[in-house]
Amino acid sequence: MLIAAGLLSASYASLANAAGVQVFSSRCSACHQPDGAGVPGQFPRLKGRISQIAASKDGRGYLITVVLYGMFGAINVDGRQISGMMPPMGSLSDQDIADTLNFAVALEKPRKKVAVFTAAEVKTVRGAGRLPAAGVAKQRAELATKGVIP
Repeated sequence: MLIAAGLLSASYASLANAAGVQVFSSRCSACHQPDGAGVPGQFPRLKGRISQIAASKDGRGYLITVVLYGMFGAINVDGRQISGMMPPMGSLSDQDIADTLNFAVALEKPRKKVAVFTAAEVKTVRGAGRLPAAGVAKQRAELATKGVIP
């Protein structure tokens, strides 16, 4: 956990509280790696991508949705197809999801300022209704086509 905490950029260090570090370390880092680099062809990298996605309202909604409901299906990341499944993590509190997303953004120095994820923002997405994992993949494909997801 200390290694992950050391990777935070200065601008987000205060946002990634212990809950964000803990959830990322226990639930995300096995696939996405402690530094967010992912595993090419197996698990998508977050570092270098997540702040780009979080820069738009649609991208932010997608990031919250994928954490809440998971995703199933093939995706393309860095020119490679990845087929797999991300498990849903909707049992986490709204605050834990916000903290974890803030920590993930902090794994890199964002190219431009990214708004802080809040529990209220997560609650709004959660309140919009459950989306099946295949539906999340469809949403992702649409956002990728629009250039929201690199």
